[in-house]
Amino acid sequence: MFRGIDGILLYSQDPEKLASFYKEKVGMEIGESAEYGEDYKDKFYGFKVGDSEQFVVLHHSNIKGKNKEPYRFMINFEVKNIEEAVNRLKQNKVRLIQDIYHVENYGKIATFEDIDGNYFQLVQVRP
Repeated sequence: MFRGIDGILLYSQDPEKLASFYKEKVGMEIGESAEYGEDYKDKFYGFKVGDSEQFVVLHHSNIKGKNKEPYRFMINFEVKNIEEAVNRLKQNKVRLIQDIYHVENYGKIATFEDIDGNYFQLVQVRP
C-alpha cells in the first residue's frame, strides 16, 4: 500500500528565516524554492537530503511563534561523521539539547533546536 515518504513538511510563520537557519547554521543545501500562494510569505524551500528534496520548509498562516511541544515530532538527519557535524553546529551556535549519546544496535544521536523551537537530531547509524 505505502511506497515511501514523499516529503517532510516543516511549517513556519517565517519560512525564509527558518530556511536560512537550516542553510547557514546547519549546513544544508537548498535545491529548489518557489512561491505558491497569494501571501508574500507563501514560499517553500526544498532541502537536498541524499538524492531527494524530501525536507521542505514552508509558510502556513496558522503557525504563530515558536513550537511549544518540541519533543512531539523530530526529524533525524543522518550524517557520516557525527562528531564533525555536532562540532560544526556548536561552532555555529545552534542550541544543543542533548550531546552525542549511543543507542545500542542503532548508532549515535545528538539533539538540537532550530530557531522556531523545533527539535531535530543528527544520527550516525552506519560506520
